[in-house]
Amino acid sequence: MTASTTPMLAPTDSAPAAPSRGYWGAALHRFARDPVAMGAALVVLLLVALAVFGPWIAPADPYAASMLKRLKPIGTEGLPLGSDELGRDMLSRLIVGARLSLFIGITPVVCAFMLGSAIGIVAGYAGGITNTVIMRTIDVFYAFPSVLLAIALSGVLGAGIVNSLISLTIVFIPQIARVAESVTTQVRNRDYVEAARASGAGAFTIVRVHVLGNVLGPIFVYATSLIAVSMILASGLSFLGLGVKPPEPEWGLMLNTLRTAIYVQPWVAALPGLMIFITSISFNILSDGLRAAMDNKG
Repeated sequence: MTASTTPMLAPTDSAPAAPSRGYWGAALHRFARDPVAMGAALVVLLLVALAVFGPWIAPADPYAASMLKRLKPIGTEGLPLGSDELGRDMLSRLIVGARLSLFIGITPVVCAFMLGSAIGIVAGYAGGITNTVIMRTIDVFYAFPSVLLAIALSGVLGAGIVNSLISLTIVFIPQIARVAESVTTQVRNRDYVEAARASGAGAFTIVRVHVLGNVLGPIFVYATSLIAVSMILASGLSFLGLGVKPPEPEWGLMLNTLRTAIYVQPWVAALPGLMIFITSISFNILSDGLRAAMDNKG
């Protein structure tokens, strides 16, 4: 009597394939694995939270002056970060000042990102004489150092927040336009763009469908790196009296008004500069992290 044997199937121990991440999902995954970039992102989020909720979490009125409390040192009872030259609470002014400081630092970059990207993409995709005319005009502004151009424009337009925003936007448009033109010139000769052009697609459709998605990422990363520069330039304009006017709490203006107290309370006078430094370095590190995360070569 012969026993029938049933063929045994070898067990499969291979795990199911992990779901494929898209480009942006992979970039976000790489960014999340960078502890330095994540730390900078947390600092930026904290600063944004201060800008949004600052007036409600400030321990005192940032505008209330008291000559009896003038230039108190750090650690004074009721004044944990001391007071300024008019006796106003430094902690409250630093917290509330985050809103105006970030606003005049980020807004020009956002405006320049939109305008500069549009100019650069048009120049890069059109090429030829259009590219030459646009980029040579851009080069006229690009030739001046950012600091001198910002001061000159603010001097012509006059002091004030709105004029500072306009001046800084004009300063950053040529820089972003040049980057946008460079990446668009590279993309317009790709095979998929040539195929779309050969199929009869119009220029607007090609730019909207095939170009924008491939150029906005690098332009955005570069624009992020300009936020730190914008913060410093905006603070410099306020320091020179060309930006925010007293008694508004803005870090650059606070540096200006406290400059005479540097020999009396140097640590208190240095606090606005420390906030500018922390904000600038955080945006720089964040920009570097985004650039590394979006580089899929590694």
